[in-house]
Amino acid sequence: MSSTQSAVRSHAEAVQVSRTIDYLGLFILFFVILGGFHVHAMLTMGDWDFWSDWKDRRLWVTVTPIMLVTFPAAVQAIVWEHFRIGFGATLCCISLVLGEWINRYFNFWGWTYFPINIVFPAILTPGAILLDGVLILTNSYLATAVFGATAFALVFYPCNWVIIAGLHMPVEYHGILMSIADISGYHYVRTGTPEYIRMIEKGTLRTFGKDVAPVSAFFSAFVCIMIYFIWHFIGRWYGTTKFLQQT
Repeated sequence: MSSTQSAVRSHAEAVQVSRTIDYLGLFILFFVILGGFHVHAMLTMGDWDFWSDWKDRRLWVTVTPIMLVTFPAAVQAIVWEHFRIGFGATLCCISLVLGEWINRYFNFWGWTYFPINIVFPAILTPGAILLDGVLILTNSYLATAVFGATAFALVFYPCNWVIIAGLHMPVEYHGILMSIADISGYHYVRTGTPEYIRMIEKGTLRTFGKDVAPVSAFFSAFVCIMIYFIWHFIGRWYGTTKFLQQT
């Protein structure tokens, strides 16, 4: 066979080659989303999700949904606008969780020996499913921003409470009342100490009563609506194909 002859000899082979290229493209696209979303998460809300003693009821609940509704909104706009596929947000969050687990296992545990129960990533999939579900049911970006982004922020803390509840148990340590997460933060010293030592139950917002998590969650939901709109239009701009008129 010469270099000028086609390697495809039949229609069946052409279909097989086309599908192979599609699968390869989807595989590459998945890891592009994984890498981009993972870098974005580390640079924005990273510390609040890296350590269990940073997973408080105030800043962790507020910052994490706001910073993580970004990529799902953009990818959701692209895949829904062009392919009518309603799992853009879920795809983003699944890829992020996979990347986070790879990072936490091989880097935080395998390299620096932090226990997994200190560096586990947050659960994001339920909020992403609700975000996609609202878009599929309403076929409206406005409704998805108002109701979907709000649900994305509000279900974040309840979904993660099952994991962090045991770490928030109060204990007395050398005459000081703190949580199990606080004690682990004192024992496992990290770069930047003492700035990295935090007590998860210390903070403001006490004017609203003893429970600050609902206040933080509803504030996060309000900001998520605006962030969803911004990143939705970013996704539509990146997903737009334009042709230059030939002169």
